[in-house]
Amino acid sequence: MKDVIIYTDGACSGNPGPGGWGAILISGKVEKELSGSAEKTTNQRMELQAAIGALSALKSPCDVKLYSDSAYLINAFRQNWLRNWQHNGWLNSQKKPVENQDLWLELIDLNQFHQIEWIKVPGHKDNIYNNRCDQLARNAVELKIIK
Repeated sequence: MKDVIIYTDGACSGNPGPGGWGAILISGKVEKELSGSAEKTTNQRMELQAAIGALSALKSPCDVKLYSDSAYLINAFRQNWLRNWQHNGWLNSQKKPVENQDLWLELIDLNQFHQIEWIKVPGHKDNIYNNRCDQLARNAVELKIIK
């Protein structure tokens, strides 16, 4: 399998409001930037959509290291939140429906297609790729606001 490093970030102007996401895919010396937006969304949805957009761009199964500053995204995989939600009929620990189930289902499928290591990075610090993803996401928000 090909080794791929992915950085992702999401942003939102208002919560809900116009949102954007950004991702950088790195394979060897090749880097590819991706971004997208949504009219009325939440920051959490954009964090998830960034991972979905990046992972969906990979056409064959890959060995992926995915870096995100979203504890919501990373902890769902690393701390078995997803497994618990599924076991509890998609109810969270407060017995309320899990938000963004549609996106989580996409991520579960992508996680089964690729070998993914989910890695948490501090947000808005000295990580050049995380900062670039943040800029891509904020640019996508601005484009959505202008339209």
